[in-house]
Amino acid sequence: MALARILTAKGVQAARIDIHRGNAAVVTPLNLAAAGLASLSQLLSHPELVALAEQLEADGPGIPLDEVNWLPPIDDQEVWAAGVTYKRSQKARMEESEAAASCYDRVYTAARPEIFFKATPGRCSGHLGMLRIREDAHWNVPEPELALVIASSGKIVGYTIGNDMSSRDIEGDNPLYLPQAKLYNQCCGLGPWISLTSQMPERQSIQIALAIHRDDAIVFQGHTSVAQMARQFEDLVGWLLRDNDMHQGAFLLTGTGVVPESDFTLQRGDIVDITISGIGTLTNTIVQG
Repeated sequence: MALARILTAKGVQAARIDIHRGNAAVVTPLNLAAAGLASLSQLLSHPELVALAEQLEADGPGIPLDEVNWLPPIDDQEVWAAGVTYKRSQKARMEESEAAASCYDRVYTAARPEIFFKATPGRCSGHLGMLRIREDAHWNVPEPELALVIASSGKIVGYTIGNDMSSRDIEGDNPLYLPQAKLYNQCCGLGPWISLTSQMPERQSIQIALAIHRDDAIVFQGHTSVAQMARQFEDLVGWLLRDNDMHQGAFLLTGTGVVPESDFTLQRGDIVDITISGIGTLTNTIVQG
């Protein structure tokens, strides 16, 4: 089972995705109010999440997967991100920042990870939505990441796909510019839905793939796996929550192990596909200006 936010004739609704009728997936709008819930984040933080999600009343007919208007599966939570959790990311960050390369080298093996604020819900885009490259940057890349869905209790209750858009030239000029390189309008992709923990494969087998399309051709593709991560999920969550309560829960992007070479940058109209085992594919179109 998976959970999503969709747009219907009734407005924004939480939805459940069930697999039945052979291999056909049906997206069912849910009546959260009947269970005393006001948001998807409240459902995700409920102590009986799985049982409750299965029992919630439908609030409309089921919708075929290819007819859904997807929204990012976030409403009240914050989005945070961890950096330099893969060797490839360490190498890329050192290459882009001549002045402060050693700080990325040190954080890769330090006890304390790099964790930064990534986005508010309004800066996130869902499946088939638009992601933005900054007008004041000339070296922009997507960063495909597995996103942890964290309940208000601090428990990891699900996973989704994250695209941690990054302006590498801005951060490379000075690490103090990291917030400007990472946080701006439409800077984060999330979706298409949240796969609950029970539906995910073993962590070490989770594969992450990136493909960038331009003018009907693939101009970059790469892949990695969670097995290549230098840190554990629970360790990252533990650091995120130190003296930092998440009363509505949170999303935590876990870092990227797929980074295009330094001669590549995104362009307007590019289409970015990120595929992660146990979840699916998040697709976004790049805009600027």
